[in-house]
Amino acid sequence: MDKEMKKNLKDIVLSVLFVAGEGIEKSFIAEKLDITEKELDKVLDELKKEFSDEKGIHLIFYKNKVQLSSNPLYADIISGVLNPIREKSLTRAALETLAIIAYKQPITKLEIEDIRNVGCDYAIQVLSEQNMIEVVGRKDAVGKPLLFGTTENFLKRFNLTNLAQLPDYDGLLERIKVIENGEDEKSDSLYNEFKLPEEEEIPEFLKDEENLQTVTTGA
Repeated sequence: MDKEMKKNLKDIVLSVLFVAGEGIEKSFIAEKLDITEKELDKVLDELKKEFSDEKGIHLIFYKNKVQLSSNPLYADIISGVLNPIREKSLTRAALETLAIIAYKQPITKLEIEDIRNVGCDYAIQVLSEQNMIEVVGRKDAVGKPLLFGTTENFLKRFNLTNLAQLPDYDGLLERIKVIENGEDEKSDSLYNEFKLPEEEEIPEFLKDEENLQTVTTGA
């Protein structure tokens, strides 16, 4: 990087983090910007001080990665504004995720993402809250990722006696028009004969699956 560009290094790094939207390895940033990690750390320290306290954006560090994040103080307000937007914009993603789970179950989140070529954290969260899918076990693979399957509530919602009555993939997407606001009732799993070990606690979806992907990919 030339001297002129280095004058704007802090703004450049901030722009990279903003556009990335997720954590980036510090070593990767330094390599691509042709600077030393020491130079990068100096810039990141300045940014961390600038984006702190009550500022809406914070800088977070984890596993040698750096990321821009919203201030936890405003989490409830942000959720109240964005959740209705996300529910509307991600409806199609949730429907496609549900169809994949219905046909491929039991299936892991990573396998779903391999099929859709896009992340599905929020779709899985929505479907779980709607009691359409649930954790049915763990795959015997590196990281023991969670396996998802449909619930009896899924069958009732789409007037199916069992999974053998599933229409073809496109037909199922046609039948899944809207994911309604879910009831509080608890439906039995289609895999209720599968019991997880009592000593194994099932963590929250996002934290758990993020950790499992990290283990699986060796990141």
